Amino acid sequence: MSANEAGDQAGWRLVVESKRCISSGFCVGSAPDHFAMDPVSRPLADVVAPSDPVVEAAEFCPVEAISVLDAQDGTLIAPKR
Repeated sequence: MSANEAGDQAGWRLVVESKRCISSGFCVGSAPDHFAMDPVSRPLADVVAPSDPVVEAAEFCPVEAISVLDAQDGTLIAPKR
């Protein structure tokens, strides 16, 4: 789903703090449709449909470099801090 398509739908915004990322690759391994390494993690789309692999990637990032936010209001979905 592109950012434009998500504008009228529920979606999640993916944010990766590139300076914090240590390139563990867990995000790419658990959610390859949503993350790529370049050379650190980056989301493949700014806004995505809600999915368990995205939450898993954020929850298990060893340095909590990934945040999953509600695209409409910015509420933190994951990781639980």
